[in-house]
Amino acid sequence: MKYVIGIGGVTNGGKTTLTNKLIKTLPNCCVVHQDDFFKKPDQIEVGEDGFKQWDVITALDMEAMTNTVKGWVENPVKFSRSHGVPLSSSSDVANPDEQTHILIVEGFLLYNDPQLLDVYDKCYYISIPYEECKRRRSTRQYTVPDPPGLFEGHVWPMYLKHRTEMEGSCLDIEYLDGLKCKEELYNQVYEDIQNNLLHRL
Repeated sequence: MKYVIGIGGVTNGGKTTLTNKLIKTLPNCCVVHQDDFFKKPDQIEVGEDGFKQWDVITALDMEAMTNTVKGWVENPVKFSRSHGVPLSSSSDVANPDEQTHILIVEGFLLYNDPQLLDVYDKCYYISIPYEECKRRRSTRQYTVPDPPGLFEGHVWPMYLKHRTEMEGSCLDIEYLDGLKCKEELYNQVYEDIQNNLLHRL
């Protein structure tokens, strides 16, 4: 069985932290991070707001990301092996092709690209309020540092715009409270995934 989980949400909401905890506990679990598909800095346009447009879908090579996800969908066993993900041998099913395989797709604009909307079996979306998001963002060290005013002038407005677009996509999205402690959030999602997998069997 193949099962694809989307973990989307606001910047600094806790997507990667949650994903990293899930990868350690879910069997045969691979991950695709949207952040790995950012284009090079010199390919990022400057918008009308005066800022480099990092927080829009065109800043990402979505074709490469879609191909990566579809590569997993076509052959999760081969994908796992080529990415160094150990396949569980303790399963009742000896044949890796017949085991449960999970892919987590993690990123801030997961549900805004039509190419990927039909691949998810379960969609999560983490949100946190403006002030908390701004506070967390200010403590992060980015490869390309945030220029002054980027958060208020570009990051947050783009988040609101994309969230509105996403809410019009008719996807069944479960919203998560990013203010919950990491352990509580993880337990909530882990239990939900386990229940969903049981219903699929």
